[in-house]
Amino acid sequence: MAIKNVSTVYDEKVNIKRAAIEHRATWMGLTYEEMVQAGADAEAMTRAAIHKTGEIQGAGIKAACKEPADLTQFAANFLDDVTKTTFQMDIVESTEDDLKIEFHYCPLLSAWKKLGFSDEECAKLCDMAMDGDRGIAKAMGITLDLTDTIAQGCEVCKLHFHK
Repeated sequence: MAIKNVSTVYDEKVNIKRAAIEHRATWMGLTYEEMVQAGADAEAMTRAAIHKTGEIQGAGIKAACKEPADLTQFAANFLDDVTKTTFQMDIVESTEDDLKIEFHYCPLLSAWKKLGFSDEECAKLCDMAMDGDRGIAKAMGITLDLTDTIAQGCEVCKLHFHK
């Protein structure tokens, strides 16, 4: 597996957001590592906390949607322009029933690589971080399918939110 995670977009607001996300990812990675070293069930604890965070965020997104069952409204409230640029996202499909997104860059993965985590550790951290998105989907009453990830060596991350 060879991870390729290269940003091709630079913007002041985007760089600020990326720095904040990298800082969050640094906390996550180092906290996870410390829990592993302490003999705790680090993965289960990390996943639970991140999922709970996603559910809180998802409840806020749902409350902001006039019609929460319409995934175009979910997309509008979930993905602002700075977020889309931060992750270099392409919205592949956006309908009432489906939202398909491809990420071409991940600031979380960038942080983990800077910390020296192996590709395998990065893939695990990525999947744990995606529990936040899974929590958002749960709060919205929708499903998230995550097929490809940059952390697994894929060209892009593919997320499919659907009813």
